[in-house]
Amino acid sequence: MIQLIRKLLDSKIGVAAALVFLGLIALAFAGIDVSNSGMFGGVAGGDRAATVGKVKITTSELSRAASRSVEQVRQNQPTMTMQIFLEQNGLDQVLDDLIDRYAIAEYGKQLGLRAGDRLIDSEIANVPAFRGADGNFDNDLYRQVLAQQGLNDKLVRSDIGQGLLAQQVLTPVAFGAVMPGDLVERYTALLKETRKGTIAVIPSETYAPSANPTDAQLKTYYDAHKSDYIRPERRVIRYAVFGADALGDLRAPTEAEIAARFKRDAAQYAASEKRSLTQLIVPTEATAKAILAETAKGTSLAAAAKGKGLATTSVGPIARQALSTQFSKDVADAAFGGAKGAISGPVRSSLGWHLIRVDAVDGTPAKTLDQVRGQIASDLAAEQRRTAVMDLASRLQDEFDGGSSLADAATEVKAKVNETRPLTADGAIYGTRGEKAPEVLTKAISTAFAMEEAEPQLAEIDPGKTFIIFDVKDITPSAAAPLDEIKDTLNAAWKRDQGLAKAKEAADRVLAAMRKGTSAAKAMAAEKKSFPTPDRISLNREQLTQMGERVPAPLALLFSMAEGTVKRLEAPRQMGWFIVQLDNIEPGKVTKDDPMLANVSRELGSVTEREYEQQFRSAARAEIGVTRNDAAIRAVRTQLGGGN
Repeated sequence: MIQLIRKLLDSKIGVAAALVFLGLIALAFAGIDVSNSGMFGGVAGGDRAATVGKVKITTSELSRAASRSVEQVRQNQPTMTMQIFLEQNGLDQVLDDLIDRYAIAEYGKQLGLRAGDRLIDSEIANVPAFRGADGNFDNDLYRQVLAQQGLNDKLVRSDIGQGLLAQQVLTPVAFGAVMPGDLVERYTALLKETRKGTIAVIPSETYAPSANPTDAQLKTYYDAHKSDYIRPERRVIRYAVFGADALGDLRAPTEAEIAARFKRDAAQYAASEKRSLTQLIVPTEATAKAILAETAKGTSLAAAAKGKGLATTSVGPIARQALSTQFSKDVADAAFGGAKGAISGPVRSSLGWHLIRVDAVDGTPAKTLDQVRGQIASDLAAEQRRTAVMDLASRLQDEFDGGSSLADAATEVKAKVNETRPLTADGAIYGTRGEKAPEVLTKAISTAFAMEEAEPQLAEIDPGKTFIIFDVKDITPSAAAPLDEIKDTLNAAWKRDQGLAKAKEAADRVLAAMRKGTSAAKAMAAEKKSFPTPDRISLNREQLTQMGERVPAPLALLFSMAEGTVKRLEAPRQMGWFIVQLDNIEPGKVTKDDPMLANVSRELGSVTEREYEQQFRSAARAEIGVTRNDAAIRAVRTQLGGGN
């Protein structure tokens, strides 16, 4: 219930723009474009968006952070655009997050906290994007990824350092926060309470005018609500699909090539052996020898170990090299030197002294060239085909760079050029109900929405078998729909808006009458209009919680009101007004052993932690000092929105 109420208060993009400390760099390397275009070096108002203490947040940094947030939102909402993001006050949230980061980091420095180079090194080494094929940190890959993202080592280390400082400061602020037991009991009882009341609705359409607005009235309404009619970016994609047959006839691998590959991979085809083992590790050699002596008299290894308060473990099937890596070479030699059923040891490793019984031996004989010739030939043919594909892609790309068109490339590979209807970034055909782009474009759409017009690219659909060449023929930027194109929609919206205003006046009259003791039905009848019959409600909070995030707004209001009160609430989409009356609250009952107490205690503790963190962020801002440059912030907003 706590989370439900908090979510009702959250903004649409609050989560995407939330303050992220140590996750900041990870997000940057998850495919998000944080390149520094440098376009904000000289915006009106200067290059300082805000100052935190003595640290300056530049307009360029604010621009990059906003772009990063938009890209992150697009992971779940592909049609999100910068224009929509700005309309939803995303830039303000991004700036607030940056200010919080700097303020907390500066406060941490005042406390004497530090994030040293070695600690930052360890954080960088743990970023998956910087690990090579062997799973270890690769400095060359690190530099390469930074270059691809338009970043540098100094910026990355600064961001990670700030995140580490913030973690050191915030962790003790909120760690282990709990609510007093009495409060937990009171809140648990609150969750069990039952509320009874009445919900009535005054529809806008009852008061909406029948005549359309004048052109002047419609233009005024459109200008005031333009952000409600922003259309997503649309793109027309041209594409041609072709198969591996376009590569022509490829020669078969020669016997010499097959033999050379067999020789190269000789270890792969050599005889191998894996063993399943029962193992006992003891701290001293004397103990190991004593247990071995018992097994020589017929006692099982497991029984002998149990007699001394120990237990055996099973290992494998495992190869010799893997066992050597896991324990030691001596352990592997002992395990693979004994016959099935034999107990080897004791041998020593860093863990202690080992006794090893061989339970099973699984041997794989060596394979001859004749046995694997077919598989090697198939693998070589696939490699040759792959090389031919890469050569074709390289040749087509060179031709594209030289000015060749998609049509030219399609002719070369003997493929038909197709063209989509306007698409949105989520692959939907704009203006339809649920129609999607052709399935062959699934892998190309995200790339197509990052391309410029008439810049063909090649991609694989089914690796090594099916390919697609595509380009963007036409781009329609995200913008408010022209008035003339949505005139009917605007007429209907204007009527609802006018009806909403008159319905509000009626709702106020009904509200006033009900506050004087008149019933909802009688107060509404006095309006001499046809209204839906008021609903009588009897509901407890547990039933409300079961609705999840789909709690109707009037029910949420009913459970936040004082007993005996009446309130008015606007319905979604200008549909009218709700009148909510709460007649009675029946308190819930809680016993000391109620299992709900533990859950509520954990939930309240989580909420308390977040509240402590928020209060601390506000205090850190006040302590360090924050100054905003409104002129520069407006300039950033204008340029991000495509203005001058």
